[in-house]
Amino acid sequence: MNIAFIGLGNMGGPMAHNLLKAGHALRVFDLNPGAMQALAAAGAQAVVSPRAAVEGAECVFTMLPAAAHVRSVLTSEEGVLAGIGPDVPLVDCSTVDPASALACAELAGRQGNPFADAPVSGGTGGAAAGSLTFMVGATPALFERIGPLLTCMGKNIVHCGDVGMGQVAKICNNLVLGVSMAAVAEAMSLGTALGIDATILAGIINTSSGRCWSSDTYNPYPGIVEGAPAGRGYSGGFGVDLMLKDLGLATCAAKSAHQPAFMGAQAEQLYQALSQRGDGRLDFSAIIKLYRPS
Repeated sequence: MNIAFIGLGNMGGPMAHNLLKAGHALRVFDLNPGAMQALAAAGAQAVVSPRAAVEGAECVFTMLPAAAHVRSVLTSEEGVLAGIGPDVPLVDCSTVDPASALACAELAGRQGNPFADAPVSGGTGGAAAGSLTFMVGATPALFERIGPLLTCMGKNIVHCGDVGMGQVAKICNNLVLGVSMAAVAEAMSLGTALGIDATILAGIINTSSGRCWSSDTYNPYPGIVEGAPAGRGYSGGFGVDLMLKDLGLATCAAKSAHQPAFMGAQAEQLYQALSQRGDGRLDFSAIIKLYRPS
């Protein structure tokens, strides 16, 4: 299939590579020439604009930093909607607020292009391995239509409901993730300050009622989980600033729904404090730095 892929960052680049590996033909665009060169070396055709990317495309994927970027890529003079053919699906894998996903769907729908929001979970490792979880907001017909392409990039493809529901699922999942990581960091720091061995404490948590992914798979305390960012100075992984962005999306959505988000708001403040210290590019498990002396 002829596919346009726009946004070749830490997530989009590996996702596009997996579509190439599956035998699809890609036209790609990114503001970073190096990212496009990497895809071109793998067999994609690098082009000069989103509009050029969608020429002849049978499906369009976008993976961009924020809602403003998605809207710009769609609506600019050299954007997707200026060049896309009729009835070509648009699949946005960015993490944005649900209202923005609905607005983009409306824009696309005005000229007859179906739109799906399909944010992902699984991080850069999952993107490279093709094992991402896709949370898809789309009509049932569109979900069936794009499903075979999503399976080239992920192992868990979930239809969450109509447009916007993929984003609802993503921000709620990351709300839990941000809060749970802060809780594990707080507990590990308290326990070790009181004198318990960190490995013993983690073992207790991971076999008791406090067990969670943030503790047993991605523990923020150094030396607990082999391969976790805590063991490499919190480099790589899912950045503090990305978690801050997602918590902001969650708390804003909560306000629009008149729904309290007490812990989400507190977690947002914690990650904001960490970012303001200059640690925004570290993995989000570096939240433990707020609890432990440097």
